[in-house]
Amino acid sequence: MKVNNSAEIRRRIDELKRRKRAVILAHYYTTPEVQEAADFLGDSLALSVKAQSVDADIILFAGVHFMAETAKVLCPDKKVLIPCPEAGCSLAESCDEKDFAAFKAKYPGHTVVSYVNTTVGVKALTDICCTSSNALKVVQSIPADRPIIFAPDRNLGGYIKKLTGRENIVLWDGACHVHEEFSLEKLLQLKKEHPAAKVVVHPECRAYIVEVADFVGSTAAILDYCGRSGADEFIVVTESGILAEMKKRYPGKTFIPAPPDDETCGCNNCKYMKMVTLENICACLENESPEIVLDEEVRRRAERSILNMINIK
Repeated sequence: MKVNNSAEIRRRIDELKRRKRAVILAHYYTTPEVQEAADFLGDSLALSVKAQSVDADIILFAGVHFMAETAKVLCPDKKVLIPCPEAGCSLAESCDEKDFAAFKAKYPGHTVVSYVNTTVGVKALTDICCTSSNALKVVQSIPADRPIIFAPDRNLGGYIKKLTGRENIVLWDGACHVHEEFSLEKLLQLKKEHPAAKVVVHPECRAYIVEVADFVGSTAAILDYCGRSGADEFIVVTESGILAEMKKRYPGKTFIPAPPDDETCGCNNCKYMKMVTLENICACLENESPEIVLDEEVRRRAERSILNMINIK
């Protein structure tokens, strides 16, 4: 069935969801219209937890590939769809499974903590996953005398290493292309122009960006902080897709996106998240394809590392 405009596409998506008992999970970094079409909106931790409990036959993950993989790991009996399988993640792609296996072999006896922004193969090599929401809690759950491999984000890992004071953390050298590109010079200029604004920063940013923050936290934590803070103005140093939810929740407040070094590149937008559209969501539900299919042995090993994370209270 061919549809021609956004309203028609939304109606068709809603019809397909009802008929096929499907739900849409979407990340905060997708476009506003995709967020509006979602049944559940959240950051990576919230969506990982939600995937376990949804009452549906089909989960369509409006996000990048590793997120849909994670949903399939946790919901092997459900059909998990991804509308744009080409939507990857620069951070996940910075940690190749074979290279990581060789890296891990160099550090026997280390507990492997991997960010959810990894492929299912890397998760299968991991002892316990983490997100930016719970990375500190995960690391603190590991005995202080036990050495750790933290992968793949060197910035998040370095931030956690500094917070905990643990020198026995070995970092994989990976990074997110969005969070790497923010300009300190331009951020400091924004602070001069908006002296009352609070600077909120994601811990995937470089250390010199984190150092000038008023608040450092995950996407969900930043959203929460903006609500409880008495400030009316915020400089937002993370992927700009979050601004849609910020403006929706707090319409009386002002949110200013921090610019990257090269403002012509659009680098404060994740190009992969923006590849998800209403059109490919609709087609995906129509065809029930592309579908995430995983090797069962790899899935089980990855599931263990994710459940180890979710079970930390």
